Amino acid sequence: MKKSDPVSEAFARLAMLLERDAALIQRGRFLDVDCLLGSTEQAFHISIRAGRIIDTAPAPVLMRSWRFAYRATPQAWTAFWQPLPKAGWHDLLSLTKRGEAMLEGDIQPFITNLQYFKDLLALPRMSGGAR
Repeated sequence: MKKSDPVSEAFARLAMLLERDAALIQRGRFLDVDCLLGSTEQAFHISIRAGRIIDTAPAPVLMRSWRFAYRATPQAWTAFWQPLPKAGWHDLLSLTKRGEAMLEGDIQPFITNLQYFKDLLALPRMSGGAR
């Protein structure tokens, strides 16, 4: 993790924030996936099992695979995590449309569980975002 990188720090706290949201864990109870989430400067390998994040490791990790990746610019995450984000900065798919984020790989688990990922990646918004 880069020194004094608030976006990376927010992603490092994601598992802790998720554990506080029983309804979100319940929504993802059928989800088992390894993915790459984070900023374009620092992504994280995230392992989700039964809706819980069981492992978070800063990328790259040699020989570690992922099914899909969702990465956005640090500026996009900072705007997305505002208490009331501006139009176009409020939604994961809006960020991709405006070219501030990339969704790649096998996107089937992401799209199938879209509301889970929208709510999961919005969790830092509720706790002060990238601080």
